Amino acid sequence: MTSSQTAGRIPPFGAGSFGAGSFGTGSFGNGAEFQGGSSAGGGFKDGRFPQDDPFGLRAKGPKALEGSTPEQVMARLDLLAHLLDTAILLPGNRRIGLDAIVGLIPVIGDAITTAISSYIVWEARRLGAPRWLIARMAANVAIDGVVGAVPLIGDLFDAAFKANRRNVQLLRRHLERSGALKPSVIDVTATRID
Repeated sequence: MTSSQTAGRIPPFGAGSFGAGSFGTGSFGNGAEFQGGSSAGGGFKDGRFPQDDPFGLRAKGPKALEGSTPEQVMARLDLLAHLLDTAILLPGNRRIGLDAIVGLIPVIGDAITTAISSYIVWEARRLGAPRWLIARMAANVAIDGVVGAVPLIGDLFDAAFKANRRNVQLLRRHLERSGALKPSVIDVTATRID
């Protein structure tokens, strides 16, 4: 098929947002829609061409989390907390996670794991957790980050403290009490009838 047989003129390589002229309208299957026009108003509705985001991930970014139910969010946070705090079984039935291993890298390792741990606090805020709970979760992350920065002793502390597990447990308990999440454990008292 030649360019004269296509629906519109094909822009030259590199004509992205700098190209002038009208290219027509259409959709490219990744969520980006083309809006023809001059260089001032033409291009895709988000200002990028499909090659900038071939899988359409940027278009779905924050919108992907908007439709998440509390159960889906908690499943994601449980998995993250498991990876960071309890993913690796050591001899003697002791568990550590990537937080303790990455924390062995001086300064950068603890900064990385603190940033990842902050995601759990951000999700709690997004789910509507009260300020006191956010503050408590942030304190857990801060303690883990500050004490974890101390060489060797901090790494042992990282392996024992498990701030991410604590934060997910705090958030789960809050969501269950507020009714946003079904209880994972039902407390009952059994009475024997003779």
